[in-house]
Amino acid sequence: MHNSKLNLADIRKEYMLSELDEEIVGEEPLSFFNTWFLEAEKAEITDVNAMTLATVDALNTPHARTVLLKELDDAGFVFYTNYLSAKGNEMKSNVNVALLFYWKELERQVRIEGTVEKVTDIVSDTYFNSRPEGSKLGAWSSPQSSVIPHRKIIETNYAKYAEEFSNLDIPRPPHWGGYRVIPKSIEFWQGRANRMHDRILFTFDSEDKKWYKYRLAP
Repeated sequence: MHNSKLNLADIRKEYMLSELDEEIVGEEPLSFFNTWFLEAEKAEITDVNAMTLATVDALNTPHARTVLLKELDDAGFVFYTNYLSAKGNEMKSNVNVALLFYWKELERQVRIEGTVEKVTDIVSDTYFNSRPEGSKLGAWSSPQSSVIPHRKIIETNYAKYAEEFSNLDIPRPPHWGGYRVIPKSIEFWQGRANRMHDRILFTFDSEDKKWYKYRLAP
């Protein structure tokens, strides 16, 4: 096999678009996240709600993948998936998770750490019913994260459920639903020139039910 060395040392970018200070951020990190998210939407960033979800399994091995934020409420960040998937099993064994948003066009990222819980069946049903028919059938058809011998398995499943639910309201599968990440810390990162980035960290004190704000060195 031909060996080639990637030349990565000279890949550099100066961050010049904006700045971030404690006054701009305010005192409520979820409110400021909403502000940044709306600015990212206005900037027409592709997959603006894409976030990296990091989990830890029963053997303390970390795993990460991209999922989509579907709701932000006063309690935290909501996404949906198969409860029996690899990430579902990992979150069952260890509720500590992390999220990462990276909006490179705005030279911004947000790091979130906290614990995860399932949303109520009513919340999951409401979101599931808003999905396109194909996505609903896909939730029934795929044994997510399971090893399958070939793609025809899920295609056959899809055709089976399409026939079964023909002319019917497709119900939410019992193995599919939402999770909410309840944040314990939220860090806002704004790229700055000369790697002198702005980093504002919020941590939540569970005793006095209050967020505390700190500036971190870049």
